[in-house]
Amino acid sequence: MQTDKNENYFVWLWNQLKGWPIQNYCLWFFAFGFQLALLIQEKATPVTIITFIGTLLGTLCVLAINATKAINGWLGLISAACFIYAGLEAKNYLSIFEQIAYIATLDLPVILSVKSWNDDTKNHLRKFGTKEWIIAIVGTLLVYIISGFLIGKFTNDPRPWIDAISFAISLTAGIMCFMRYNNQYFWWTASGIFQLILWGVTYAQGDATLAMAVNSLIYVINDVLAFTVSPWFNMGRRREGLKEIKN
Repeated sequence: MQTDKNENYFVWLWNQLKGWPIQNYCLWFFAFGFQLALLIQEKATPVTIITFIGTLLGTLCVLAINATKAINGWLGLISAACFIYAGLEAKNYLSIFEQIAYIATLDLPVILSVKSWNDDTKNHLRKFGTKEWIIAIVGTLLVYIISGFLIGKFTNDPRPWIDAISFAISLTAGIMCFMRYNNQYFWWTASGIFQLILWGVTYAQGDATLAMAVNSLIYVINDVLAFTVSPWFNMGRRREGLKEIKN
């Protein structure tokens, strides 16, 4: 009986990959082709292979969040492990804490409530008011200043302030997602841009593969896409016949 339940669970998870906007599938296959081309050109090492796996699962994860599909929890957990390894090898230490924050605010809550997450999320989305905007902006700036100072003082992170701004924005976005605010996508877009800068500089300094920078670019495209096709916003909700989000 337990075996049947497990089988049903995995079948249910697999079905979470279905019914996405066609744009999401196109973006993932584009990412797959791009990352595969980079992998073929790179020397095969644990870093390049684990980064390749992490980028593909990470892209699938953000697209699943975009489509409000609960499989994002498991995809995020596995990709986070890959990115923690990549961050450790590159000495981008705050990128490691960023992934730990994702696990705590995004992946584990979804996994623990996986069967109810889809409907709970779609039907209880919120927008920021003035107070929420102020708290989010001030909170992001405080995390940036504190984390940048601490990581620069106590570690050998060669890019502490770029690492810190990426971490601060991403942490705030993860908390917003946990609380089901659609304003998270403004933060995710900014996060993707600063992660692109972080991993681009890291690659230029010889501390990482180009795959992480490309992955950040794919994330930015996903974030922009979310504004038009995702249930997190009214344009996407109308496409799926869902009630619009009120202020």
